[in-house]
Amino acid sequence: MYTSPHDLSALFNQLGLPNDNDSIKEFVVSHRIPEGKNISQASFWTPSQASFLQEAVSDDAEWAETVDQLDAMLRA
Repeated sequence: MYTSPHDLSALFNQLGLPNDNDSIKEFVVSHRIPEGKNISQASFWTPSQASFLQEAVSDDAEWAETVDQLDAMLRA
């Protein structure tokens, strides 16, 4: 059975963002999640991106671990 990867590059692709390593690093450096907000509440997401992130976390979907990883990176 084939399963697609659920790494940061694939997550950025899923979100419609450039997904090469340099673009991911630049995104993380230039975006921060405010204290007290969850990742899907950050103002820099489009409504569809925010919805995808919220569903991934709340449904504990296959993307949840990678979304958690991105969340931690955006708070570091």
